[in-house]
Amino acid sequence: VQLQASGGGLVQAGGSLRLSCAASGRTFSSYAMGWFRQAPGKEREFVAAISWSGGSTYYADSVKGRFTISRDNAKNTVYLQMNSLKPEDTAVYYCAANIDYGLGIPYDYWGQGTQVTVSS
Repeated sequence: VQLQASGGGLVQAGGSLRLSCAASGRTFSSYAMGWFRQAPGKEREFVAAISWSGGSTYYADSVKGRFTISRDNAKNTVYLQMNSLKPEDTAVYYCAANIDYGLGIPYDYWGQGTQVTVSS
């Protein structure tokens, strides 16, 4: 599966952005999806994940209550709605896909990343 992330940009603290990740192929619903981010000088970190049908989600503690992951299997797209953004949310955001769903599992497929910059 090929992934294309979009929707990043520059926003002021407290603002919102919605990231999208479009997947190629006809088996999108067979993949669990995740969002990760990497800030300058830091390791990539998990942000959120969603199960194949969208019935289960989980989040990193740092974004819980502010970010929402969702998916539309008819459109082969996963979203990350980001509200109440903070400067520490500044990072390149990546979407990823994997057959398995669970915390801490490795993802097999990665998108190219989209930059999110939050100004104070």
